[in-house]
Amino acid sequence: MKTEIVLAASIFGAMSGTANGDTPSSSFGIWRDPQNSVHVRGQPCGERMCGVVVWANAKAKEEARRGGTKELEGLILFRGFVRENNGQWRGKVFVPYIGKTFSGIVTQLKDGRLKGKGCLAGGIICKSQVWSRVR
Repeated sequence: MKTEIVLAASIFGAMSGTANGDTPSSSFGIWRDPQNSVHVRGQPCGERMCGVVVWANAKAKEEARRGGTKELEGLILFRGFVRENNGQWRGKVFVPYIGKTFSGIVTQLKDGRLKGKGCLAGGIICKSQVWSRVR
């Protein structure tokens, strides 16, 4: 779950539009990580995109509690995602199990899934995941 939250940052910026020019509202929705342990709703937050946890399994909730986050569901994890000219999105993600915020990048794949890349330590340590739409 720890990796999923870091990587999720990258994912939810893509929900305010796609690399192929879809309208923002067509990409809003709920997305799940590969382990199906966290579901996040992408939604507008002012002129940017944010992501709110709408469901998490027991293991994800426990890891968040150990890190000092009382309630994982309802938490705004993803903030300030903006689309760049290359079709990628950049923003910030709060990682509840360590209480820190990191950078993330997302790219929407041709099959409609989202590839997220989250980096720690100034981009030295990065992980990627592919997320799928729930609805």
